[in-house]
Amino acid sequence: MKKFGTEDSHSPPAAPAEPGRLSPHRGSLRLAATLAFAGFVVSVVAGLFHADSASANDHPATFAEYARSGIWTAVHLGQFVGMALLISGLLVLLVVLKTPDGAMAWTARFGAVAAVAALALYAALQAVDGVALKHAVDAWAAAAEPEKAARFATAEGIRWLEWGMRSYQSFMLGTALFLTGAVVVRARRVSRLIGYLMALSGIAYLAQGWIIGAEGFSPANTIPTLAGIVLMLVWTVWLLLSAWFGNDVPSGDI
Repeated sequence: MKKFGTEDSHSPPAAPAEPGRLSPHRGSLRLAATLAFAGFVVSVVAGLFHADSASANDHPATFAEYARSGIWTAVHLGQFVGMALLISGLLVLLVVLKTPDGAMAWTARFGAVAAVAALALYAALQAVDGVALKHAVDAWAAAAEPEKAARFATAEGIRWLEWGMRSYQSFMLGTALFLTGAVVVRARRVSRLIGYLMALSGIAYLAQGWIIGAEGFSPANTIPTLAGIVLMLVWTVWLLLSAWFGNDVPSGDI
């Protein structure tokens, strides 16, 4: 006679995946990795066309440069598309990992909330920076001399609003990356080092959020910005290679 809770409590082993067919886990992991990497690439490419030869905190010089840019709004739209792809990749990854109930499940949920909040803040940020600021600096550049001071003050107020929105967006993106990295490390579906790199990139964005909120686009933000870019490049490429060329994970192990 079988004892309750022994043999009957075990679920039957999952059937092996058919040869040549990807497990649901592998297909979804490839989607997450591709979205994240594509988001990084689109953001970097769009950023290459960003007018930024002048010191960002030198407002007269930067505003004049922004006013001369004919692709300012398109560049910021491209950056938004890149962020949307990256955030989509994080959300798909959190779903793919399927963390069990408990602390890690709540970590994944909070990571997803932070990711969605980061995207919403980035949309508002690009509306302020890519649209409102552009119109403000254009009006300042075209204004007659008696009106220039007032026009400049308006543009500078929008710039300060941009500081605040970018600061909080960086906080939320950093939180999303840190929490997703923690889930990756705990889930062990891909290399744990990818999770650690994600978490470190999150810390870099948290540092950016603090510096931008306190000092604007100051030189002090150079190291956290470069660290965030390099770390994100490494973990997105590593995740992409792991998803497309790593060993498949049996569906029973999902």
